[in-house]
Amino acid sequence: MTNQPGDQTPQLICPLCRCGQFQQEEARSDSRWGFTSHRMTLMICVNCRFVLHFYDNHSVFDFD
Repeated sequence: MTNQPGDQTPQLICPLCRCGQFQQEEARSDSRWGFTSHRMTLMICVNCRFVLHFYDNHSVFDFD
């Protein structure tokens, strides 16, 4: 079996420090008047503490 680019699951890398280790947290953001609530997954870099936000299981890093 060959190592093609599609064979591996992409690994999350911090855009600031290039670290590959993250702490995962769940967050909720309410609208100004409280009518809507958004659940997010936060991936926090263990090296520089940069926070990546993922909403509805998608992010800007989804290229499919």
